[in-house]
Amino acid sequence: MSSGITVLEQPASIPTSFNSNGPITISISRSNYGSLSSPARSYGKYESRSSSRSSSYRKNGSPGERTSFLPFPPHYPPLPAVDKDEESAEPRQVTFSVLGMVCAACGASIEKTVKRLPGIVDATVAVLRNRAQVVFHPEVVQEETIREAIEDAGFEATIIQDFSVTENTAICRMRIKGMTCTTCSNSIEGILKKMEGVKKAVVALATEEGEVHYNPNLLSYEDVLAAVDDAGFEVELLSAGEERNKVQLHLEGVHSQNAIKCITETLKALPGVQTVDMNPAGEKVVVYYDPDLTGPRDCIEAIEETGSQYQGSLCTQPGQDGRDRQEEITRYRNSFLWSCVFTIPVFLLSMVFMYIPKVKNGLETNVVNALNVGQLLRWLLSTPVQFVIGWRFYAGAYNSLRHKAANMDVLIALGTNSAYFYSVYSVLRAASTPGYMGTDFFETSAMLISFILLGKYLEVMAKGKTSEAIAKLMKLTPEEAILLKEKNGLVEERLIKSQLIQRKDVIKVLPGSKVPTDGLVTWGQSHVNESMITGEARPIFKKEGDKVIGGTMNENGVLHVFATHVGSETALAQIVRLVEAAQMAKAPVQKFADRISQYFVPLVVLCALATGVSWFVAGKTHSYPRSWIPSAMDEFQLALQFGISVLVIACPCALGLATPTAVMVATGKGAQQGVLIKGGNALESAQKVRCVVFDKTGTLTTGKPLVVATKLFENMALKTFYRIVASAEANSEHPLAKAVHLYAKTFGEDWISGKQHETKDFETIAGQGVRCMVEEKEVYIGNRSLMINSGIEITEDVQDQLDETELAARTGVLVAFDKRIVGLISISDPVKPEAARVVSLLKSMGVRTIMVTGDNWGTARAIAQEVGIDTVKAECSPGRKAEEIKMLQLEHKSGVAMVGDGINDSPALVAADVGMAIGAGTDIAIEAADIVLMKSNLEDVVTAIHLSRRTFFRIRLNYIWALGYNVLGIPVAAGVLFPSTGFRLPPWVAGAAMAASSVSVVCSSLWLKRYKKPKQLRSHWVQ
Repeated sequence: MSSGITVLEQPASIPTSFNSNGPITISISRSNYGSLSSPARSYGKYESRSSSRSSSYRKNGSPGERTSFLPFPPHYPPLPAVDKDEESAEPRQVTFSVLGMVCAACGASIEKTVKRLPGIVDATVAVLRNRAQVVFHPEVVQEETIREAIEDAGFEATIIQDFSVTENTAICRMRIKGMTCTTCSNSIEGILKKMEGVKKAVVALATEEGEVHYNPNLLSYEDVLAAVDDAGFEVELLSAGEERNKVQLHLEGVHSQNAIKCITETLKALPGVQTVDMNPAGEKVVVYYDPDLTGPRDCIEAIEETGSQYQGSLCTQPGQDGRDRQEEITRYRNSFLWSCVFTIPVFLLSMVFMYIPKVKNGLETNVVNALNVGQLLRWLLSTPVQFVIGWRFYAGAYNSLRHKAANMDVLIALGTNSAYFYSVYSVLRAASTPGYMGTDFFETSAMLISFILLGKYLEVMAKGKTSEAIAKLMKLTPEEAILLKEKNGLVEERLIKSQLIQRKDVIKVLPGSKVPTDGLVTWGQSHVNESMITGEARPIFKKEGDKVIGGTMNENGVLHVFATHVGSETALAQIVRLVEAAQMAKAPVQKFADRISQYFVPLVVLCALATGVSWFVAGKTHSYPRSWIPSAMDEFQLALQFGISVLVIACPCALGLATPTAVMVATGKGAQQGVLIKGGNALESAQKVRCVVFDKTGTLTTGKPLVVATKLFENMALKTFYRIVASAEANSEHPLAKAVHLYAKTFGEDWISGKQHETKDFETIAGQGVRCMVEEKEVYIGNRSLMINSGIEITEDVQDQLDETELAARTGVLVAFDKRIVGLISISDPVKPEAARVVSLLKSMGVRTIMVTGDNWGTARAIAQEVGIDTVKAECSPGRKAEEIKMLQLEHKSGVAMVGDGINDSPALVAADVGMAIGAGTDIAIEAADIVLMKSNLEDVVTAIHLSRRTFFRIRLNYIWALGYNVLGIPVAAGVLFPSTGFRLPPWVAGAAMAASSVSVVCSSLWLKRYKKPKQLRSHWVQ
């Protein structure tokens, strides 16, 4: 054994989470972005496509979703005896949604618990789909009893109704305006989740978006929008259902029913158009189409050809171009400026003019009895602020209370109304009572609303900056493209909008311009800079037949590109969708703020009431000196000011924004650096990682194996040897097989095809190699295990050569003809240059590194020693890798990350606390991982962990500030310091402090925009 390497020997058998009563189940249907295909074959690592068909990696809850990696079946206690008459009744099936399952052991635990119940015929649990399916006799046991048994086992269970029609899932995305704090978002979520047919509802306060998963057989997206609108919030549809084959067009010049009918019939006549939905007013039309036959441009051209007066254009999604955010900023700015028009004079009348003798005398001139000019002017000026400019707070408070929730609007409405209506009472009493000396607080209500609007204005501007990353990604696509169209034997160029590019279009890309869509080069050659998508720093040479990615920069040549993916299908669109989904997903730590927000406002109202009553009672009972009361006030007025200050200083918004704003900035910043983080959950898990497990091939190594040497043990020509080997390997897509086949081509391609190379009885042995018949020879190609299991003798000479190959960090592929080993092919996969540096840096961060590979022990030890990894686990199948991850999770309670290529390592990526997939940007939509490293650079593993730690440090700071502000601010506003220091916080100052708290939390999150990689990585690039 090489020095410095600790080898963990593979035990004979591994129990399922140390429980021998159940099978180990692995599902790779973790991601919503697509399914994974199995690789071709295995030399100790990769599993073949032929074997993958039998290993049951399937989707949509088919029986094959759960795959056992151990030979023994689950064993459960016998069922209690059931009466035969009852048993003979027809059983029923029920499906439960089960939350809280984390591994296969959880599923086995639920199955055992349910099967112990009388009347249970069968119970099946799909852990990764959070589903439990139970077949039972309703005469013996009820659904509710089964559900309670699952909950008694420690899981949250909900019965999923068995609808008579096929249950599909549709997704509705919408923009929701008017939310002020987490109470608003939680209230909307609660309303949506109560709707029949809604399976999942998520509302993100920071992005002002909502996503609802629902059964379209029971519900429509119009019902969802109506429910949000009924809750008192402004809502706009972003998308509903499958959007790739649907386009919404804005129409101009359509003013009659005949015009509507004419355009509808014209669109329906287009090839590939499936459905046309026209707005009754003729302003919009929605077209569903087959993208292989037509597209938005054809629809617009058909509309315009119908008549010169008709015009069509693409409808912009709400918020897509940033107009919504800008409109909201403008709305708050205008509201604040209008409030200032009235509030500044009120402030001057109350705080400034009273100290100018001549002006003061004029203001104190009585109009009616004790009512003076100053009071009357303050009343007149503050009323528009209270009821016109501040109407939004009344509407928000009403809608909140109508749904049995209380948000920030309730606090603002209570505080400003208390000040305003007491002031009205004081003015009316002064007008009706000669000699009455009262004090009004009109400046309090007006200044409160003005400061809150200022805070909202600043907060909305700051929140807009948190989503700049998506805007920058979307701007990578050029606005226009040059379409090449053949007409009358000539090719004409036409300038069109990039959004109107359709499949099979040919686009001309000039030097110095951006590629407008994904496609294939059909003519020309050039260097293309793909750094903005894949992170590859050097320009990539492109020629005919090569793929190009939309948003990349063409540098020095003209290219003709055949469009293969357009619109939402492009790699860039997938990245944007992934970042949007990440910003929608709530981090588990957000639940802390959600729980507090449920009780925050009622507690604050009680505190304010208790504060006012306490000060009033204390004043009436002379519990404090009369000198404490300002000269212009009495006991009630002083108590009222303290109570109002408590109401308005409390800020639930700061708590609600602490997590989502930081997650938004972090996911956007990660995307800019080539690290796609799929939501707050992935961020939170990544910051807890203390152990990183690396795959070898394609992760620590380049993944581009090359044949470097060949050793023959029998007398034959090398060309003859490779002719037979290449014929066998032609049936496999394994990377090592491709390397062998590529090397064989160096001998000439004239012998690669022909009857003499016909392959018969081809068979893949998972984890070992292949076996087939070539030229009447029985050919075996694979690793040591294949030879031993096939009864082929490995001589001492062969073993020595194999050991020497493995010690050189190469993979040895043995070749046997007719049960005799005739050759050894030595294949090298170079280690990535940054691998050793990354391992060293992870160790300095307190992260343990382990290598788990399907390759042989000798090669694994040599690679591990080269990169500095101390612990090695070799010759592991994909299922075995997942089991190793589970064992490490028991050892490292703080979190285990798996770094792999995202295909062969799918079970391990799913099993890990954090799955990090190495892959190019074009493959991000089908990765079964929490984090996708688009650059395929191991340094991004460090970046992902480092960024997540920085983000959660910032989130903790946000919570400390938000909680500390309320914990300290509320007592100060209640007058705790007043007896000892005489310090009293006026309500308008408390309102300003409340507004500032939300802005400060958002600005704290924005600090993450300054994030930089660890110094060691930056210094490497400088060098």
